[in-house]
Amino acid sequence: MRRRPGIGGLQTAAAARDQYRLLGENVAKIRTDLMKEQLTTFRSQLEEFARKHKNDIRKNPAFRSQFHEMCAKVGVDPLASNKGFWAELLGIGDFYYELGVQIVDICLATRSHNGGLINLQELCSLLCQKRKTARESVTEDDCLRAISKLKALGSGFEVISVGKKKLVRSVPTELNKDHNEILELAQARGYVTAAEVERTLSWSSGRALDALETLLEEGLSMVDDGHKDGIRRYWFPCVDSVPAIGS
Repeated sequence: MRRRPGIGGLQTAAAARDQYRLLGENVAKIRTDLMKEQLTTFRSQLEEFARKHKNDIRKNPAFRSQFHEMCAKVGVDPLASNKGFWAELLGIGDFYYELGVQIVDICLATRSHNGGLINLQELCSLLCQKRKTARESVTEDDCLRAISKLKALGSGFEVISVGKKKLVRSVPTELNKDHNEILELAQARGYVTAAEVERTLSWSSGRALDALETLLEEGLSMVDDGHKDGIRRYWFPCVDSVPAIGS
């Protein structure tokens, strides 16, 4: 028959548990302090790197993207403010602010055509045309960073994914799953028909027409009734190209 541990044994076991807990807390604190020290060192090295490669960061898009990735790993956001160390050192806060203003201009200029939904690639292309005299090249990554800052201001700008494409929305229209599926289907030719939507997505006629007419009412599509077959085409400028706009 096994003997139950006495009070002394229970106290010894409790003391041992407390010692293990304290040991674990000490180890965790040492690790945390070490990580903080390493992060501080890395941030200092990052600042030195930024000073040394200031011009490359401003002028080379690929270099700039890699620099942002390094910053993210240590919790540094060079775009958090237009003031402070990073903005004064690199001027990239002003760079993205300027991009943001130009993106707003382009979205407003094309809104009557695309209803406030524009392909990210097209936006980047129009932005490059608008900035053709600027020294710095612009990539889609730069556009995304500038838009993220616009979004933080509550301006209604947002990037949404439809199929393999990214679209920039500059109006508060909410797109549901049905709308996204139609936009994805339209990427093949730039337009869809109601019959094509019904057949491809296995929808009822009412569901297809309801979604298509909603997109039309929101200004995201245009209708083409000029075909000999009498079949209405719903065109979507956000997945098709638009003429270049002036700067």
